[in-house]
Amino acid sequence: MVFRDLALALTTLVTAVGVAVGGSITAGATTSEGIAPAATRPAAVGPAADTWSTSWTQSQQRSSGLSPETFQNRSVRVVTRLTQGGSALRIRLQNQFGTAPLVVNATTAGLSAGGAAIRPESLRTVTFGGSATVSIPAGGEVWSDPVDLATSALDDLAVSFYLANPTRMMLHDLAGRTNYFSAPGGGNTTGDTSGGGFPDTHGWTYLVSAVDVLGPDTAGTEATGTVVAYGSSVVDGVGADSCGAGCPPPAVFQRWTDTLAQRVVDELPADRQVAVVNEGIAGTTAAPACGGGGLDGVSRLDRDVLALHDVRAVIYYYGTNDLANNCDAETILAAYRDTFARLRAAGIKVFVTPITPRPGYTAEQNARRAIVNEFVRAGGNCSGTCDGVLDFDAVLRDPGNPNSIYPPYDTGDGVHANIAGQTAIARSIPLDRLSPAPLARR
Repeated sequence: MVFRDLALALTTLVTAVGVAVGGSITAGATTSEGIAPAATRPAAVGPAADTWSTSWTQSQQRSSGLSPETFQNRSVRVVTRLTQGGSALRIRLQNQFGTAPLVVNATTAGLSAGGAAIRPESLRTVTFGGSATVSIPAGGEVWSDPVDLATSALDDLAVSFYLANPTRMMLHDLAGRTNYFSAPGGGNTTGDTSGGGFPDTHGWTYLVSAVDVLGPDTAGTEATGTVVAYGSSVVDGVGADSCGAGCPPPAVFQRWTDTLAQRVVDELPADRQVAVVNEGIAGTTAAPACGGGGLDGVSRLDRDVLALHDVRAVIYYYGTNDLANNCDAETILAAYRDTFARLRAAGIKVFVTPITPRPGYTAEQNARRAIVNEFVRAGGNCSGTCDGVLDFDAVLRDPGNPNSIYPPYDTGDGVHANIAGQTAIARSIPLDRLSPAPLARR
């Protein structure tokens, strides 16, 4: 079903639940300057037979600070890999840690043709409450109006935006792929499909933090929907460009979540396809008291997991940095219990990995790791607090030295898995746990 047909079924394109300055706003509203204010939630768009699912994510990071340079009269192109496709899409822009309102003057989306190029027939203008220009308050976010663009699993979607005014943005500092800038002062090149309007490259993700796709409603089943990988550096992709001495790094990082998404597409039938999205941030902890600068797993859960759409399961991979920061086992376990309870209360299944090894841990830290891991493994369900265990510790540890990573899987820092290790993690996950066969209809 194309978007023009969807639109006929709507009384409004956007339900604007306002974080805009001045209070709540109504659908399609703009400011006196013609700028659409930001909304905290997207419209519930589409007939009852369709639903929105989050297909790609990347968290914003306070620890990286604002962009190192000021953008003015310049465009940015960010490439996102959709893990599942749909009949339409919508995009979330965030100014979560910005210190001032951020104005985006134009936005487009289109299917990547490689590099900075876009397939010309796929280029679409993206609007917000019907306006091409949107203002995102400090600490706010906005979801776009639905975009009439059909996509397939593992499509690369290029999102481009133009910043007319002096702007510094929040970012994610490990994009896992090459993204693009126009030349300084290069103007609005969001409509450029050749890629020539984006000559400069970077490895960060600016402003874009999630993409939803519209697909058939599967409410009431455990199949399909979105699986969120949630954790610190090995989730984020540190090590996923490491393939050994003398090996050229791949153009696209091969994170275990990327391989898992590919496995879903290759190995599961159409009625059991799930999106696999990555909400990892390197250096973060499970518990607020253990560090992480407010980006710990408890503090960011609402924004980075619960605010996403059609989430059915979370793969939770936290604790390594808590131990390295010398937190005790009970503090870590309190954060686990809190997080798991909130997720399960939202109807989301929780799969947990025991804490993986680090040769730098002291004897006391390894003793705490053992306590946490015993809790996770107990009963195969985190002592009754989660829905299952995915034992990445068993995958990565060295059989001859269980407090270290198996050398063929080690990047060399003793902490992070290389491409072989990331692939082993992805291959160890039983797909039928993430996407069980749907119940037979009566």
